Amino acid sequence: MDNDIFQGYTGKALAILQKYNVRVWGKAKMETTRGNFEGTVLPRAEHQDDEHIVMKIATGYNIGIDIKTINTMKEVGYSKANYAIPEQEFPYSKGLPGVKLFGTGGTIASRLDYRTGAVIPAFSPGELYGAVPELADICNLETEKVFAVFSENMGPAQYIALAKAIGKEIEKGIDGIVIGHGTDTLHHTAAALTFMVQNPPVPIVLVGSQRSSDRPSSDAALNLMHAMYAAGHGDIAEVMVSMFGPTSDDYGLLHKGTRVRKMHSSYRSTFRTIGHTPLAMVRRTGIEHIHKDYKPRRKDRNVKILPYFSDKVTMLYYYPGMKPDTIDALVDAGYKGIVIVGTGLGHVNKELYPAIERAHKKGVHMYMTLQTIWGYVHMFVYDTGRDMMARGIIPAGNMLPEVAFIKLGWALGQTDDPEKVKELMLTPINDEITEREPYNGYLVYQGGVPEVEEFVQKVRK
Repeated sequence: MDNDIFQGYTGKALAILQKYNVRVWGKAKMETTRGNFEGTVLPRAEHQDDEHIVMKIATGYNIGIDIKTINTMKEVGYSKANYAIPEQEFPYSKGLPGVKLFGTGGTIASRLDYRTGAVIPAFSPGELYGAVPELADICNLETEKVFAVFSENMGPAQYIALAKAIGKEIEKGIDGIVIGHGTDTLHHTAAALTFMVQNPPVPIVLVGSQRSSDRPSSDAALNLMHAMYAAGHGDIAEVMVSMFGPTSDDYGLLHKGTRVRKMHSSYRSTFRTIGHTPLAMVRRTGIEHIHKDYKPRRKDRNVKILPYFSDKVTMLYYYPGMKPDTIDALVDAGYKGIVIVGTGLGHVNKELYPAIERAHKKGVHMYMTLQTIWGYVHMFVYDTGRDMMARGIIPAGNMLPEVAFIKLGWALGQTDDPEKVKELMLTPINDEITEREPYNGYLVYQGGVPEVEEFVQKVRK
């Protein structure tokens, strides 16, 4: 048999397929020492071992079967799968709001590449209607693929291009904007757009998914529906992130773009508002406000677009025993801004003081944030903090480290004057610094504790 029909299989696994005349994309019945299985034989990722055969079973999940457990297998059908979703023209419905979807890539617009086993950005925004026809009941959708990159490849150039594109769409009269984005750095982009697109009259909603569209447990469709509803029908005219609320499919949450963070590598409910409560709960049919202080939708087309960013900014995560040459190297490399992520209330060791002084004398802008994520920088409490402020480090309140990094890049894209940069950094645009954190703005549930376990059992699904 032609080896092209055994895509990715080598060695012992290839020999098993050849022995039983079973092709990739063939529907096969398999008897093993661990039970009987039936499904479609999938291509093998080219960098994987030769001891497993991969099948997609009726539930939609992929399983790997150890070839040592196989007693016999038989091909009972063949149909090569097409995992691309064809683009379909989105229908227009009079009376529904107009929403513009900007596609940047990421898991919400992706599929599995069986050759490598990786998730690749492959669905264009127009194809999303083919995958989620329910969107036609929510809004009149226009789509534009701006980029096709994973979120780790998003950066200043993309932030600036998105800000300008958003400004043009608002000027044209769009009712809301959705940005499909990979989740890994979605909160960075949300912060950047908060600073670059100020006082928008319509909602701007960033959305992603933790699991690719071809997986049964994908959150892509529901996240998209929630984001489209928030953009088209919601009255919160801010830059927001819309993702799963609980791990179940009950509702999504709208998070303020400057107070949100990805908190789990794989949970669908990975995004959390930090230091405050989420803005709202969102379902396909309605929004329930949680945070009452927000900027409302307006009918005008006024918006301030400030598409500036300096890439000579970095974030330095402090660790015990850090050496001064770490800071010296950044200064020598031409960095103009450093956001330090310090311990406790905002501390680093005294060994760094000379390097901090050298950086300050060379005009480097330095701001202190916290590793604790929640809470405020308090540099007046201990001598360490006061010593660092005397050497030029400025406390950044309760700004999240990633938000401070983005804001410093945005500020330095406009001016290098220390006082003007400080004014930009410490003047809140949209709650990146707050006067206080509410009592329920810090909640970390610790499993195993009786009162928490009692609560978890009531809400776990």
